Amino acid sequence: MAAPAAPTGAVPSPLLANMVGTLTDTLALTGRNLRKVRRVPEILFSVLVSPVVFVMLFAYVFGSSIEVPGGSYREYLIAGTFAMILSFNAVFTGIGLAEDMKSGIIARFRSLPMSRSAVVLARTASDVLYNVLSLLVMGTAGLLVGWRIHTDVGRAFGGFLLLLGFAYAISWIMAFVGLTASAPEVVNNASFMVIFPLSFLANTFTPTDGFPAPLRVFADHNPVSAVTQAARVLFGNIPPGTPEPTAWPLQHPVLYSVLWIVGLIAVFAPLAVRRYQRLT
Repeated sequence: MAAPAAPTGAVPSPLLANMVGTLTDTLALTGRNLRKVRRVPEILFSVLVSPVVFVMLFAYVFGSSIEVPGGSYREYLIAGTFAMILSFNAVFTGIGLAEDMKSGIIARFRSLPMSRSAVVLARTASDVLYNVLSLLVMGTAGLLVGWRIHTDVGRAFGGFLLLLGFAYAISWIMAFVGLTASAPEVVNNASFMVIFPLSFLANTFTPTDGFPAPLRVFADHNPVSAVTQAARVLFGNIPPGTPEPTAWPLQHPVLYSVLWIVGLIAVFAPLAVRRYQRLT
């Protein structure tokens, strides 16, 4: 006997309905986070003005005292500035969640019939948009001080995408910290103590050849170094004749960076969502 035909207008599966609901809630909360800029214009200052200040500062202060054999220090500099600024921008995720917890809005969100993961997803998504703006501003400032891209459009796009992906992975760490910390100030101080040394104990602004041996090993395996090196390769900012790096992460910077991005998101995204679900 033939099986009965499926009724027309069948109800979507619970999994599909849950995914659609999560997406809808995430988009709504992302809009809420972006509208917050009108009430806190300091966010725009950090996103748009600070990157320009850093690019100009390092280009004209360090650029006059550091030489890159066979190339331009200003071209060497820009990829490191991208990696550092986007890493610091990830702090917005943690501070935003900590402020929402302190104000009580998280408790209101939990009382609503909405996806449990949408709050954290929306926060990280809105910070991706902030990072895109930062990249546009820093790229423009870099062009003004002499930075150029010497590869094709595809490789250049891959460089920008890799930088954004790394910042997105760091934002999940900051999301977990923001949901764990007792106050926004704790997030700011804790993130500064971690991101600042990671950014400077790397090849962001100077080659690691002159580092003491223990620091050089750390710097060569630092994910910030790999992301910076990958961006330089994809933008064509490695001077001709530069010696091949001896450390495996810098010999394969794109692969090493992708492994870090995937690993950080795989670990900290579930931790952050679980932490949010357990909040009272």
